[in-house]
Amino acid sequence: MNASALVNRSLVRWCWQELRQGQLWLVVMAFVLIIASVFALSAIAQRMDQVIVKQGKDALMADTVFVSANPVPESLIKKAQALGATTSLMTRFSTMLFGGEGMKLVFVKAVDDAFPLRGTLQLSDGHTTRHHVAPDEVWLDPQLLSDLGIKIGDRVSLGDMEHVVSGTITEEPGFSFNPFRQMSTVFIHQSQVPETGALQVGSRVEYQLFINAPDDVLKQLKQQVKLTPSEEWRDVGQRSRTQDIFNKSEQYLSLVVIIIVLMATMTLLLTCQHYVASRRQTVAMLKSLGASKRWVWHWLMVQVSMLIGIALLLGLPLGYGLERLLRLPLIGLLLTPLPELGMTPFVMALLSCLLVAIPGLGIPLYRLIDIEAVASLQNHTQTKHKHIYLWGLWLFPCVGTALYWGNQFMVWLVLGGIVFSSALLAGIGLLLFRGVQALPLNAAFKLALKRVNRTPLATGIQLGALSLSLMLFAALWLVRTDLLSDWSSVFPENAPDVFALNIATHEKDNYLHQLQQMDIAHSPIFPIIRGRLSQINGSDAIEYAGGREASNVLRREVNFTWAEQLPTYNQVVAGHWQPSNGVSIEESVARELGVKVGDQLTFMINSQSVTAQVNSIRQVEWREMKPNFYFIFTPDRLSPLSATWMVSFRLGADASHQLSQLAHAYPTVSLLDLREMTQKIQGLLSQIINAISILAVVGVIAGLLLIYTLLRLSLMQRQEEMKLYRTLGMSRRRLMWTVLAEFGLIAVVAGSVSGFGADAMVAAIIQYAFELTPRVHLLLWVIQPVFAVVMVMLVVGRLIYQLTHSRRSLISALNVE
Repeated sequence: MNASALVNRSLVRWCWQELRQGQLWLVVMAFVLIIASVFALSAIAQRMDQVIVKQGKDALMADTVFVSANPVPESLIKKAQALGATTSLMTRFSTMLFGGEGMKLVFVKAVDDAFPLRGTLQLSDGHTTRHHVAPDEVWLDPQLLSDLGIKIGDRVSLGDMEHVVSGTITEEPGFSFNPFRQMSTVFIHQSQVPETGALQVGSRVEYQLFINAPDDVLKQLKQQVKLTPSEEWRDVGQRSRTQDIFNKSEQYLSLVVIIIVLMATMTLLLTCQHYVASRRQTVAMLKSLGASKRWVWHWLMVQVSMLIGIALLLGLPLGYGLERLLRLPLIGLLLTPLPELGMTPFVMALLSCLLVAIPGLGIPLYRLIDIEAVASLQNHTQTKHKHIYLWGLWLFPCVGTALYWGNQFMVWLVLGGIVFSSALLAGIGLLLFRGVQALPLNAAFKLALKRVNRTPLATGIQLGALSLSLMLFAALWLVRTDLLSDWSSVFPENAPDVFALNIATHEKDNYLHQLQQMDIAHSPIFPIIRGRLSQINGSDAIEYAGGREASNVLRREVNFTWAEQLPTYNQVVAGHWQPSNGVSIEESVARELGVKVGDQLTFMINSQSVTAQVNSIRQVEWREMKPNFYFIFTPDRLSPLSATWMVSFRLGADASHQLSQLAHAYPTVSLLDLREMTQKIQGLLSQIINAISILAVVGVIAGLLLIYTLLRLSLMQRQEEMKLYRTLGMSRRRLMWTVLAEFGLIAVVAGSVSGFGADAMVAAIIQYAFELTPRVHLLLWVIQPVFAVVMVMLVVGRLIYQLTHSRRSLISALNVE
């Protein structure tokens, strides 16, 4: 027992000494990066999911919402309450608000005592803050006080109802980003709706039932409800721009971790292969002195346990700290207080470490165990068996990757790109080396080229590994740059920030003249009329487009317009615009509905049927915040119908006085100020950008570690040749320049081909994983070779100096001058 403990202690000291001497520290660092990055990703992804769910439910103001153009059936409310759900009703309609010396078209939201089920409603009477609307109260948007020249306590008229202003709305839940659905808001109690007299036959009104309940209860409730064409369920899962941003952020974080794990795994494999090669003689000697295979196995297991143990001790705290660092930019978005992370991040980090360790350490170490004792007398020897079945150990990480990231196309795109790129980049590099050989070069470069062309397989592997490392390194930053470029265009600098809605036909010319007098640049003015698509090629539109799964455009009224010409900022992708008897449809809606050029569409507008033929399909960039529409008609189709008009313009940050001036001059025109929304989304983007940049820095560290490992091991493999050159009389200076020339050429070639490879790989990721338009990064093709040469010269120059000047070096021991 004591002897066994003594042996174990001796093995631990031996392993610790090898780690301190630099034999295994790269393996530890690779494991630390894997553990820390996977832990941080699992934790922050969990946080981001909480943000997405919270943001979505706060925007809905409930877990789900039943929306109808007709009053919510009492039977549905009773069913929901019988299942244990919490409910709240809202009736939303538009009407005129009269107060002071003016009037204003407003959105009235009539709610009950329970509203809101989610999110925050803050109402202020100037002294106290309230969070619910009580009966016999009227709360106004603060802008209305300024526009109408009234104050809290003044009397206003809302339809037929006259009431004292109770206070202002300081924070409203469910902030909507739809400019056509946003007007100044008035909150009243549900019981006051009949007093307004605003709801008549044909009135445009929306009834909403907010429901909070567990997912299984909601699923059961939805199964019991048969929806009519004017009804729908709104859920958190429905796609929105902000949710797209969160999802792309998570995708990028996953991409960073995938690349970090790949680069760390490559570092691990290279280091282990070199370690095994350097310990072949040691194991053979131990076996020749009587060490059994079991004892060697025990020795190596002690080493592996120490490596993983040290990596866990360093990686888990680093991962926790990294997660906290990633959390800092997201303060204000995350839930407060934060729920416990649980064991998921720890388990994911440990599993990732083990899945990489099984083949990464298992294959080379098992081969080391199988070394024969006779190898102590030979420089090279074969193991007893090739053990091809050992490569089956790679099934462990492959199966693990499939289970964890199996449904993410981006993962397989990256892995497939790596396999293809490695061979392609190596082949291109070798061809470039042969082409360079024909150029007039000095002696150092000629000797270096002979060296790399003499061993094409080894050179190809080295070149492919270095090119791949540089390519992955560049891909991280290119994807990040393209994402940030896409997000920064959510609100372009010159985008309109104010929409003027409900301009009467007799006022539109005067309104445009007023804008010109105030020196305000504006968009073209568009007529607006609301309606619904009812038939496609003579068939019911909902059935034609897929029944219950049909596009949401069919389940509600949408805004139509007509024009002599299509907007210049809309690109026609199919068909062509004609001046009569036609309609142009937005590309994504055409795709969802299965509509093509030449189809006949029938619309219901103000109880009238209007038919038009699709003459073109347009691509619309909704993020530009310019006036855009799903359907644009030729004038002969809609101009006979009555409509209001809409125009957009940009005022900038300090333009409240101009808004007030327009509001007082035209009190019936609704001014939608989008500046607050712009600030909110830009703040959100800034927070997310900071978070993903932090993890990208970890990717940079992994890339630098891999490149350093590649160069260090490649140079160490040259030691025997360097000894020979020195023995034959080559000066230290000539030797250094020859090696620098060799690695310089490899760096230039690897940098050049990796620049092209990174651009191609990023284009595929951007287009197919992030659904964005790829760009060509010509500057990268110049920067990448320069970066590669600088990296190689810094690392190789230092290592060459150590090898040629260190007293412990065998080169120096030869003492040949």
